[in-house]
Amino acid sequence: MHEHSLAGHDLWTEAAGRAGRFLEGLGERAVVPSPEAIRRLAALGGPLPEGPEDPRDVLALLDEAGSPATVASAGPRYFGFVTGGSLPAPLACNWLAGAWDQNVGFRVMSPVGAALEEVVLGWLLQIFGLPAGSGGTFVTGATMANLTALAAARHAVLCQAGWDVETQGLFGAPPITVAVGDEVHVSVLKALSLLGLGRERVLRVPADGQGRMQAGALPALQAPAIVCVQAGNVNTGATDPVAEICVRAHAAGAWVHVDGAFGLWLAASPARVHLVQGIAEADSWATDGHKWLNVPYDSGLAFCREPGQLRAAMATTAAYLVAGEGREPDHYSPELSRRARAVEVWAALRSLGRSGLAELIERTCGHAAHFAEGLRSAGYEILNEVVANQVLVSFGDAETTRRVIAEVQAGGVCWAGSTVWHGRTAMRISVSCWATTSEDVERCVAEIASAARRAGAAAQRVSAA
Repeated sequence: MHEHSLAGHDLWTEAAGRAGRFLEGLGERAVVPSPEAIRRLAALGGPLPEGPEDPRDVLALLDEAGSPATVASAGPRYFGFVTGGSLPAPLACNWLAGAWDQNVGFRVMSPVGAALEEVVLGWLLQIFGLPAGSGGTFVTGATMANLTALAAARHAVLCQAGWDVETQGLFGAPPITVAVGDEVHVSVLKALSLLGLGRERVLRVPADGQGRMQAGALPALQAPAIVCVQAGNVNTGATDPVAEICVRAHAAGAWVHVDGAFGLWLAASPARVHLVQGIAEADSWATDGHKWLNVPYDSGLAFCREPGQLRAAMATTAAYLVAGEGREPDHYSPELSRRARAVEVWAALRSLGRSGLAELIERTCGHAAHFAEGLRSAGYEILNEVVANQVLVSFGDAETTRRVIAEVQAGGVCWAGSTVWHGRTAMRISVSCWATTSEDVERCVAEIASAARRAGAAAQRVSAA
């Protein structure tokens, strides 16, 4: 037993060393792995070993074959998919929580996990300005957060119509009208489909030039009904006029849900909170910590104005599941067995504080504005109003823009994705990482502009031919 403990200690030390070296190299390495690094992933396969292998050998193989084939999405020059990195405190606490190996289904399984959930949910209600007394839960990501909150919505609107969907299902239930904006995120549509509400039977409400739902175009609703609004359009960063939509929807007895996967965090910045004005008037909210809070995956969060509605949709009972008098995590989550997800969010908020979180949001928004100014000055078109952390850039026609994006992605200095906005192909730059500096932005602007000049010259040669 003593030898086993020493071997384990050596393994943990080696793992920490390898992880540390990986993190130290993020700032200088290429953002994308080389073709050779991807080919070396074959070393991770082969036949299943017939017998045990030394854990240190297993760790070494994973590091030596796996680490070079990662995308440096935790680094300072990755601007794809609204993906943040991991702040030091939550990453370190993630390692400790992994050693704890807690199941936070019930308080008796993990007193610390249950306590952290309550602490963090209370802090987040204050940060987002949501109604005191609202309930919440931790899930895997924004898709599951939307599903969880919309399950509470489904319960509430059908209960109001005299139908118990948890016991009776949807067969014979009163039909629910669901309204979404034209720029609804795919995660909301996926959640609606998983809940049996259909991703194509929704009413689509026209959006304006920045992707904001036009409140005046919201059709007359009749309960039971749910309206899904958005805080932080995935292309432009814009937020729907939530307050006005809530007035119209609530007058018809409809439930309003806010998909705030990253945009909800704008409420943490006094300089940006006006962009999400009115979100507190809604009935449920979804967000994601791994995006703008910069905590490790997975870290989705769902909130509900009336905790009882969330509990009614999620709670389970069984003779062997002993519930105490306090809040039981399982009663608010779709998952019974789950890790202590509150640990990383607690660590991030504890290490940043209110002022540090506000500075993080404001700094990354400033970097987005810096990108827009630099690329506009270089002669390229910015397609959106840069109000948050999203920038859309056109380099001319669709083919030229795609060529620029491909060259930037292959170059490895930085990584930005592509999108189509109002019929125009664009580079989408999402600035979410705590580690990004002004120097990183300057370097990336120069790299993108250089690729654009080369792509433009190539396009001219093809045209001349």
